Amino acid sequence: MKLYSVIYRENGKKYFFLSEDELQINDYVIVQTEKGLQYGKIADEAKDVNKDEESNYKYILRKATEEDTIQFQNNLKDNQLALNKCRSFVKELDLNMNVISAEFTFDRVQLLFNFTSDERVDFRELARKLAGVYHTRIELRQIGARDKAKEIGGIGVCGEKLCCGRFLNKIDVVSMNLAKDQNLALNPSKINGVCGRLLCCLQYENENYLECSKGLPQVGDNYNTKNGEGKVISVDILNRKFKVLVGTNKEEITLPSLDKENSKNAN
Repeated sequence: MKLYSVIYRENGKKYFFLSEDELQINDYVIVQTEKGLQYGKIADEAKDVNKDEESNYKYILRKATEEDTIQFQNNLKDNQLALNKCRSFVKELDLNMNVISAEFTFDRVQLLFNFTSDERVDFRELARKLAGVYHTRIELRQIGARDKAKEIGGIGVCGEKLCCGRFLNKIDVVSMNLAKDQNLALNPSKINGVCGRLLCCLQYENENYLECSKGLPQVGDNYNTKNGEGKVISVDILNRKFKVLVGTNKEEITLPSLDKENSKNAN
């Protein structure tokens, strides 16, 4: 048995399944899940798995056929129709919720709706109406601002497509301490993404900042220069530069790049 990672949508979360077949990255497959069958794509090379761990995973049933792909494409069309129907019911019932997406499982045994709301919503009547139309199991799931941004997509403050919709398979917790460690101005317009939450890049770029900050002083530290002792007034972590105020004069000091520093230490 080999262990494969499978995604149901581009840059989506990875799920792991077993298979005896030799499968390649980008092969489309049908997998068994707790919610029914799903159509997905192999995301990574196969991994070996211990015999005693096999019971932790479900199975890839088969490579997707042409008929499977047609069924999947039909489901995508019906997803949009279901989304429109759900939104019309929400308006009719005057519910304070914004329905973001609708998705049938491949075998259509479940229809999942993702929605956002600023409050707790009693959607029991909505679920009954949807079940009456689609005659399948209905699930309504309230998601957060980050998940909404991933579903919808968009352009970030950097001018690039949103990281969550482009390559992040998992959205980690982001704390204000990361912005402080990276010496960023704590201005919401600078450190918040379009979702209104702290930028995801604060998390996955933090390791680089920690590496580049080695040997750098902090703002407020005293520092001896060739012209005397002064106080550090600003730090540019990525460029490994900082400014020191000596009397009334500002001096800019640049430390060796990490490559040169590591080479020096190696010698």
